[in-house]
Amino acid sequence: MRTELVSEPGDPARPNEDFASVALPASGPGGALVVLDGVTPPKGATGCLHSVPWFTARLGGALTEIAVSRRDLPLPEILSQAILRTAEVHRSSCDLSHPRTPQATVVLARWSPETVDYLVLSDSALLLESPNGTVTPHLDDRLALLPRSALATDALIDSTIRNKEGGFFTAAADPTVAARAVTGAVPRTDVRALAALTDGATRWVERFREGDWTDCFTYVRKEGAQALVERVRELEQSDERERQHLGRGKTHDDATVVYAEL
Repeated sequence: MRTELVSEPGDPARPNEDFASVALPASGPGGALVVLDGVTPPKGATGCLHSVPWFTARLGGALTEIAVSRRDLPLPEILSQAILRTAEVHRSSCDLSHPRTPQATVVLARWSPETVDYLVLSDSALLLESPNGTVTPHLDDRLALLPRSALATDALIDSTIRNKEGGFFTAAADPTVAARAVTGAVPRTDVRALAALTDGATRWVERFREGDWTDCFTYVRKEGAQALVERVRELEQSDERERQHLGRGKTHDDATVVYAEL
């Protein structure tokens, strides 16, 4: 089995809010990968004493441990338990009902000799490659489908569409959000390799249009995860002048790519 993991902060002066892991159980075949993209809060109160990296490290660690130690559990239950475990660590010191409490997008995949199970929550991506080279993206596209007017301000996002029916969902402190994730299972024989990417890396496809998901997967397989992140950084630099002119979002974002050949 070959695995590759790259995670870089968007700004070297700021901590990386992504989390990534690949885990193999101590006994028996199979494995799991976890990728989280911490949601950077706008300036102001979050109701929490802890940072986003603190949250993603604990949620990601819990997901990794439960995914390999409780292989009998379905992935939504694993996410639910990991959210609850993380919430219990700081429930007594923080207001976990605050809409800006630390939160993250989630990609969770687990494979056995029989199946590859997957879960995607919010705008990170999971790509599965079949033995014949077909690449299938598994995406939670609810955020992408929202009208731009709904994303006009952070306050509007917090009050009307984040973790709300008709909006989009992230992993924060409510374990029931796990039921909102995109989930599925594929026969193990239908998967040759997989890749998980946070939206700082999916910019290669979704923002800069360097190719489609199949092209992106092929680039990672042939050139490596580091090469994809470096290419995104090059594109971001050339895009910076236009971004400033149009008032678009941040130039760089934390970027994470995990690749596994099964």
